[in-house]
Amino acid sequence: MRTTYVNLLPWREERRKQRQQEFVLLLVVAAVLAGFVWWTWQGAVQSSITNQNARNRHIEKEITELDQRISEIQELEQRRAELVERMRVIQDLQGNRPTIVYVFDELVRKLPDGVHFTEVRRTGNLFTITGIAESNNRISRLMRNLGDSPWFTDPTLLTVTAVDGSSQANRFTLTARQGTPRSEAEGAE
Repeated sequence: MRTTYVNLLPWREERRKQRQQEFVLLLVVAAVLAGFVWWTWQGAVQSSITNQNARNRHIEKEITELDQRISEIQELEQRRAELVERMRVIQDLQGNRPTIVYVFDELVRKLPDGVHFTEVRRTGNLFTITGIAESNNRISRLMRNLGDSPWFTDPTLLTVTAVDGSSQANRFTLTARQGTPRSEAEGAE
């Protein structure tokens, strides 16, 4: 006789449980794998950020050093410009030192008889001369002499007033610019 075995176990339910367990296991493995990938990615990003911050600090340090060097260079250029200006002033003073002697010598040489100066003022290259002359003709001669001089240009009469008393003497004020003689100008070129 033959016996038949009937399997009454709920095999579908067991298979569903088995598949559910496999699914959960796959989910856990996927979650662990995703966590590992995320952790690795975070580490790489953090490492990149750290490296970039180190580069930025290095660049900022170099920029600070270069700014310091630039300020030192600017200070040196400023000192150099000041020294060059001082040297120029000293050279001008050295070059112009004998000029005033020549100018006063020329004033004496061009002074006609019967005229004397009471005041000579210099402002830059402009001389203001105040004096007394025996007549207007002597003032005119003084202006012609100054006009003919290589050391003076543009003589201009400002005022002429009679001196109190019965004499013909006149008080005058005139201006003249200091010129540069040709021989000196040619020598400078």
